[in-house]
Amino acid sequence: MMRAIMAALVMLLAAPAAAEDVTYFDAKKVADSFAKATTLFKQDNYRIVTGRRVQPGEVEIHALDTDLIYVVQGKATLVTGGTPLQPRNTGANEIRAKSGQGGTAHQLAKGDVIVIPKGIPHWFTAVSGTFDYLTIKVQ
Repeated sequence: MMRAIMAALVMLLAAPAAAEDVTYFDAKKVADSFAKATTLFKQDNYRIVTGRRVQPGEVEIHALDTDLIYVVQGKATLVTGGTPLQPRNTGANEIRAKSGQGGTAHQLAKGDVIVIPKGIPHWFTAVSGTFDYLTIKVQ
Protein backbone atom coordinates (compact mmCIF):
# COMPACT_ATOMS: atom_id res chain seq x y z
CA MET A 1 0.00 0.00 0.00
CA MET A 2 2.77 2.44 0.98
CA ARG A 3 4.61 1.65 -2.26
CA ALA A 4 1.46 2.53 -4.28
CA ILE A 5 1.07 5.84 -2.41
CA MET A 6 4.72 6.73 -3.02
CA ALA A 7 4.40 5.85 -6.72
CA ALA A 8 1.33 8.09 -7.00
CA LEU A 9 3.16 10.96 -5.29
CA VAL A 10 6.14 10.60 -7.61
CA MET A 11 3.84 10.68 -10.65
CA LEU A 12 2.00 13.72 -9.29
CA LEU A 13 5.21 15.62 -8.59
CA ALA A 14 6.70 14.63 -11.93
CA ALA A 15 3.62 15.73 -13.88
CA PRO A 16 4.43 18.64 -16.17
CA ALA A 17 3.00 22.01 -15.28
CA ALA A 18 0.41 23.56 -17.55
CA ALA A 19 1.51 26.32 -19.92
CA GLU A 20 -0.50 28.86 -17.94
CA ASP A 21 1.68 28.07 -14.88
CA VAL A 22 4.73 29.60 -16.56
CA THR A 23 5.61 33.10 -15.37
CA TYR A 24 7.62 35.42 -17.63
CA PHE A 25 9.07 38.87 -16.90
CA ASP A 26 10.46 40.89 -19.78
CA ALA A 27 13.64 42.95 -19.38
CA LYS A 28 11.71 46.20 -18.77
CA LYS A 29 9.70 44.69 -15.91
CA VAL A 30 12.89 43.29 -14.34
CA ALA A 31 14.71 46.64 -14.73
CA ASP A 32 11.74 48.47 -13.17
CA SER A 33 11.83 46.02 -10.26
CA PHE A 34 15.57 46.64 -9.71
CA ALA A 35 14.96 50.40 -9.77
CA LYS A 36 12.48 49.97 -6.91
CA ALA A 37 14.44 47.17 -5.15
CA THR A 38 11.28 45.16 -4.60
CA THR A 39 9.76 41.69 -4.80
CA LEU A 40 9.48 40.62 -8.43
CA PHE A 41 7.61 37.36 -7.81
CA LYS A 42 6.17 35.42 -4.87
CA GLN A 43 4.72 31.92 -4.81
CA ASP A 44 4.26 29.29 -2.11
CA ASN A 45 7.67 28.67 -0.53
CA TYR A 46 9.85 31.05 -2.56
CA ARG A 47 10.06 34.60 -3.81
CA ILE A 48 12.35 36.55 -6.11
CA VAL A 49 13.61 39.90 -4.87
CA THR A 50 15.50 42.47 -6.94
CA GLY A 51 17.95 44.29 -4.68
CA ARG A 52 19.79 47.52 -5.25
CA ARG A 53 22.27 48.96 -2.79
CA VAL A 54 24.37 52.10 -2.87
CA GLN A 55 25.42 51.90 0.79
CA PRO A 56 25.95 49.29 3.52
CA GLY A 57 22.97 47.82 5.37
CA GLU A 58 21.93 46.31 8.65
CA VAL A 59 22.56 42.78 9.85
CA GLU A 60 19.74 40.45 8.76
CA ILE A 61 18.77 37.06 10.14
CA HIS A 62 15.94 35.14 8.48
CA ALA A 63 14.52 32.33 10.61
CA LEU A 64 12.73 30.70 7.66
CA ASP A 65 14.37 31.92 4.43
CA THR A 66 17.53 30.69 2.76
CA ASP A 67 18.89 33.43 0.47
CA LEU A 68 20.37 32.51 -2.92
CA ILE A 69 22.02 35.68 -4.22
CA TYR A 70 23.22 36.31 -7.78
CA VAL A 71 25.18 39.52 -8.41
CA VAL A 72 23.97 41.37 -11.51
CA GLN A 73 26.29 44.40 -11.35
CA GLY A 74 28.64 46.22 -9.03
CA LYS A 75 30.85 45.25 -6.10
CA ALA A 76 30.12 44.86 -2.41
CA THR A 77 31.43 43.24 0.74
CA LEU A 78 28.97 40.85 2.39
CA VAL A 79 29.77 39.48 5.84
CA THR A 80 28.21 36.17 6.90
CA GLY A 81 28.17 34.73 10.41
CA GLY A 82 29.45 36.64 13.39
CA THR A 83 27.40 38.18 16.17
CA PRO A 84 24.71 40.85 15.64
CA LEU A 85 24.97 43.73 18.11
CA GLN A 86 21.72 44.78 19.78
CA PRO A 87 19.43 42.57 17.66
CA ARG A 88 15.74 43.37 17.45
CA ASN A 89 12.70 41.67 15.91
CA THR A 90 11.45 43.53 12.85
CA GLY A 91 8.74 41.11 11.79
CA ALA A 92 7.64 37.52 11.96
CA ASN A 93 10.79 35.37 11.83
CA GLU A 94 13.00 38.37 10.97
CA ILE A 95 15.76 39.92 13.10
CA ARG A 96 17.85 43.01 12.34
CA ALA A 97 20.76 44.75 14.05
CA LYS A 98 22.53 48.02 13.28
CA SER A 99 25.90 46.24 13.14
CA GLY A 100 27.71 42.99 13.80
CA GLN A 101 30.99 41.69 15.07
CA GLY A 102 33.16 39.01 13.48
CA GLY A 103 32.07 36.78 10.62
CA THR A 104 33.51 36.04 7.20
CA ALA A 105 33.83 38.79 4.57
CA HIS A 106 32.98 37.90 0.96
CA GLN A 107 34.00 40.26 -1.87
CA LEU A 108 31.08 40.04 -4.30
CA ALA A 109 31.19 41.12 -7.94
CA LYS A 110 29.17 40.64 -11.13
CA GLY A 111 28.38 36.99 -11.81
CA ASP A 112 29.04 35.75 -8.26
CA VAL A 113 26.55 33.54 -6.42
CA ILE A 114 26.33 33.07 -2.66
CA VAL A 115 23.91 30.89 -0.67
CA ILE A 116 23.09 31.99 2.89
CA PRO A 117 21.21 29.32 4.89
CA LYS A 118 18.37 30.38 7.17
CA GLY A 119 19.49 31.54 10.61
CA ILE A 120 22.88 32.90 9.45
CA PRO A 121 23.52 36.60 10.20
CA HIS A 122 24.57 38.53 7.10
CA TRP A 123 25.07 42.16 6.15
CA PHE A 124 26.60 44.38 3.50
CA THR A 125 29.48 46.30 5.07
CA ALA A 126 30.69 48.11 1.95
CA VAL A 127 29.20 48.91 -1.45
CA SER A 128 31.03 50.35 -4.45
CA GLY A 129 28.74 52.38 -6.72
CA THR A 130 25.42 50.74 -7.58
CA PHE A 131 25.16 47.11 -6.54
CA ASP A 132 22.27 45.14 -8.11
CA TYR A 133 21.57 41.58 -7.00
CA LEU A 134 18.84 39.04 -7.46
CA THR A 135 17.81 37.13 -4.33
CA ILE A 136 15.74 33.97 -4.41
CA LYS A 137 14.32 33.41 -0.94
CA VAL A 138 13.41 29.78 -0.31
CA GLN A 139 11.59 28.33 2.69
